[in-house]
Amino acid sequence: MDNFDYDLFVIGAGSGGVRAARMAAGFGARVAVAEDRYMGGTCVNVGCVPKKLYVYASEYSKAFSDARNFGWDSSKPAFDWATLRDNKKTEISRLNAIYNNLLAGVKADVIDGRASIVDAHTVAVGERQFTADKILIATGGWPHVPSFPGSEYAITSNEVFDLEHFPERLVIVGGGYIAVEFAGIFNGLGSQVTQIYRGPLFLRGFDSDIRAHAAREIAKTGVDLRFELNVESISPAAGGLQLQLSDGSSLEADAVLYATGRKPNLEGLGLANVEVAISEFGTIIVDEEFRTSEPSIFALGDVTGGMELTPVALAEGMAFARRQFGGAEYAVDYDFIPTAVFCQPSIGSVGFTEDEARAKFGHIRLFKSTFKPMKHTISGRDEQTFMKLIVDKATDRVVGVHMMGPDAGEIMQGIAIALRAGATKALFDTTIGIHPTAAEEFVTMREPWTED
Repeated sequence: MDNFDYDLFVIGAGSGGVRAARMAAGFGARVAVAEDRYMGGTCVNVGCVPKKLYVYASEYSKAFSDARNFGWDSSKPAFDWATLRDNKKTEISRLNAIYNNLLAGVKADVIDGRASIVDAHTVAVGERQFTADKILIATGGWPHVPSFPGSEYAITSNEVFDLEHFPERLVIVGGGYIAVEFAGIFNGLGSQVTQIYRGPLFLRGFDSDIRAHAAREIAKTGVDLRFELNVESISPAAGGLQLQLSDGSSLEADAVLYATGRKPNLEGLGLANVEVAISEFGTIIVDEEFRTSEPSIFALGDVTGGMELTPVALAEGMAFARRQFGGAEYAVDYDFIPTAVFCQPSIGSVGFTEDEARAKFGHIRLFKSTFKPMKHTISGRDEQTFMKLIVDKATDRVVGVHMMGPDAGEIMQGIAIALRAGATKALFDTTIGIHPTAAEEFVTMREPWTED
């Protein structure tokens, strides 16, 4: 290894890359990290963190309204987009500095610029070249906008946080969690939101009951949901943009946000110079050690096409560093990884969907519950919480839990621990609930909704 400048050269300072770099350096490796945009990657800068801050901001409008029936006599104050946007920028800058300090603390070199692979052990950043025993690609994903007439007028999640002017009329195209979350955010902030999705129901991959419940609840909030529809073109119009739709109708908007998927951020990486195999989906193919078909080059996180979740990238970064530099046979366990969608109300999910459970286990029992959150018995808001347990009938093990309602993500974290531990329905039933909470419903659902 002494013949190389570094033991590890990481391309990309997002969650997975920084975690791998820090841990490798902690094991004594000489590490460099190259980043051409911002420290912390998508999550910190244009993903999880700013999104959650904007979700908090958007929920105040409901809180002001709900407070009246609790005795708070106040009118809804005005919303100032610039204040939220600029305070968000301040917080992100603080986090960028923390990431820099984390790498500096383990004496990892941070190199500003887009890295390109020259050969199996050489990386170029601008005019400089660096050699490394191992190269790790952790460049994440990038929003994808399909090509169509006027597609240049669309914005993505990269730009939406920092718009100069608040869009009074916003069209969101897409049906994944990013599209659904931004619909809730801008609806709550006061925008007139229309969400367009080409399929019959959004949130593909989630449990079917959750998808249907989400469509009902989100529509109640005022988001105009339009399914089985496409945008044919976008063109400038007086005071905004005009969209021509596949059903022959048209829409006017101040901004059009495309959240139609992300692709691996591999442009300009120089992969043609090495033997790194790419899948038909444009992702880097790796083995269980995150090694590509080029033995000295590794990849992890969103570029490999796995679960596009920050905690997964973090876990992969740890596993990579422990195996390659810590001498530990460590692998990521991808079973029962929880996730949340911060729509309004929010979704929490862990384990198998009903369709997946039927396919894997055959005979299952289902437990479902729908109820009005306690808060809204006084606020008057028309909102329903939905919960679902999926049980493998042969073993009584709970193999899937899904929820839409207040604090679903917070609740699901604890449920995920139980599922990873192999908890049975009998254990759920003998667990004492915390009263009065929504979460106690998970341990009080006694009668199956159905079983087969």
